[in-house]
Amino acid sequence: MNKKILWIGGILILISAALALLLFCRKGSCPLGVSKVADSSLNALLNQAKDSEAKGNLVEAKAAYQKLVAEFSGSSDVMSWQKKAEEMNMKLLFSPVLTRGSRSYEIKPGDTLIKIAREFKTTTELLMKSNNLADGKIFPGRKIKVWVAPFNILVDKSQNTLILKTQEEIVKTYTVSTGKDNSTPIGTFKITNKLVNPTWFKAGAVVPAQSPENILGTRWLGFDLVGYGIHGTTQPQSLGKQVTQGCVRMSNADVEELYAIVPQGTEVTVVD
Repeated sequence: MNKKILWIGGILILISAALALLLFCRKGSCPLGVSKVADSSLNALLNQAKDSEAKGNLVEAKAAYQKLVAEFSGSSDVMSWQKKAEEMNMKLLFSPVLTRGSRSYEIKPGDTLIKIAREFKTTTELLMKSNNLADGKIFPGRKIKVWVAPFNILVDKSQNTLILKTQEEIVKTYTVSTGKDNSTPIGTFKITNKLVNPTWFKAGAVVPAQSPENILGTRWLGFDLVGYGIHGTTQPQSLGKQVTQGCVRMSNADVEELYAIVPQGTEVTVVD
């Protein structure tokens, strides 16, 4: 009986030690040998990501950066790896490379970019960017890349971030400004209108496009809630703060990029 008790006690000690080791490793406090193995694995994966990127294999580079984020989430470099993964996302999105969420389409007689964009619920700008088209001229028989998966947008007011997603995957994270005094409404909305160089109709005045006083910047993506939307800015120094009259404000470069990607009907969720 004593031997059995000792044997059970020994097993329990081993289990406790294993659990303690796992806990320490998660906190970044692995014993030297285990730490070296983890460091070796991290470095190998990081080298793989950089090598794939250098060779132009964006799909493999993206997968490697995503694996780094998933497997070494406690690293101080995790945010830079996430940014690299998002960088690969954008390069792939704006390239002819077919990835999950896109398909090949053979242009038919009578097709136009507007017609194709409408059929697949995408944008003409994204069709042009992802197929290296300098203008709207297309020819029957040519195969082009068409994005077919829906995008959705999440705005987090507490972090002043806008996250572009598709198929539950983060495509890119943007820094934005939201409404002062918590004036940006929460809920789920849809983009119902898109404007290039919008005129600002403010109380008692009409501010023309490209005026230094026009705070809407170069693009407008209006919600199905009158008076609210996503737009650019003439005050980029305000990004990352709650300073707007209720809209979501982006840098002009960022809002122009987003404008090119998302079509009318895209769902936008705003949370506190």
